[in-house]
Amino acid sequence: MTLIDSQTLVKNRVVVAMSGGVDSSVSAALLVEQGYEVIGMMMRLWSEPTVGGAPFVNRCCTPDQMADARRVADQLGIPFYALDVKEQFRQTIVDFFIAEHEQGRTPNPCIECNRKIRFTYLLNQALALDAQYLATGHYAQVVGDEDGRFHLYKGRDDHKDQSYVLHVLRQEHLDHVLFPVGGYTKSEVRDLARKFNLPVASKGDSQDLCFLGDGDYRRFLREYSSKASNPGPILTLDGEELGRHDGLPFYTIGQRKGLGISTPQPVYVLRKDVTQNALVVGTREQLGQRTLAVRDVNWVSGNSPASTFPAQVKIRYKAEGAEARVEVDGNGRVQVQFQEPVFGVTAGQGAVFYNGDECLGGGIIADT
Repeated sequence: MTLIDSQTLVKNRVVVAMSGGVDSSVSAALLVEQGYEVIGMMMRLWSEPTVGGAPFVNRCCTPDQMADARRVADQLGIPFYALDVKEQFRQTIVDFFIAEHEQGRTPNPCIECNRKIRFTYLLNQALALDAQYLATGHYAQVVGDEDGRFHLYKGRDDHKDQSYVLHVLRQEHLDHVLFPVGGYTKSEVRDLARKFNLPVASKGDSQDLCFLGDGDYRRFLREYSSKASNPGPILTLDGEELGRHDGLPFYTIGQRKGLGISTPQPVYVLRKDVTQNALVVGTREQLGQRTLAVRDVNWVSGNSPASTFPAQVKIRYKAEGAEARVEVDGNGRVQVQFQEPVFGVTAGQGAVFYNGDECLGGGIIADT
């Protein structure tokens, strides 16, 4: 990523990534109220084609959402632009989503989108307009210190905190990023939307996997992956075959129901063995893990806190941070040793490290 010299930027100009939702709309309104020169910008992302050529609606940039974003921009008196990033999104996010599932992993596309689309492509578009900042509606907080370094903290609303999917940010990003609603709760943001008389005040929250118009990732993989619907054995850790699966991508680690097998005690999906095309199941006790390996680690500060340090580690977006010791291996990899077993460790998901409310960084859970 190439960032232009901040000396060339207009000090109070900010581009707001608008989605037509309440969080980004309130972000824009707050920045206008604070005296910034605000520009609204919305990305048109890839949508599935359907039989007959009618567009398969992308849940994050539907025509209605585009119209809502324009209405908010008009009401706030700011310019509004739509960017076509369909091809970039298809190549970097959709193809990645398919390929990861084919490798037996369960990716979090929001992490990859923040890494390669929102805070690379869109941020560079903002800087190309001589803006100093790109603002988004994420629930997170950036704090600068006296040494000129930036720290990433959780949003004030624990239930809405999005620092997990922002662990990919580095110092050069944080120098040009604003999260205007990060210091508010969701209910306070809706109150602000009513105060600003925004037409989206009561609008529902956006959904994950935005490029799936119907939200059904299994249906999507059946249609877009030639490898997804490849049946194979369901095995115990000892190699006993209990039944057959419909295709590894259609199952999740920790899944108990819907396996189509009968056992004396409940069994859970422990892992996906791509080499044997086998779904490995076992007891809940066998599902628990005390260690995991993490690859492609990014440290928000630019460096790890130490070669070994304690942290709270989140292994999923909605998971609680689990107490652990992090050992830095180098080359973007770490080992994590948990104090107590954690359940549902899933290759391809993010493992994110915290010191209290500060997000130190994170990476991707490596294959077993």
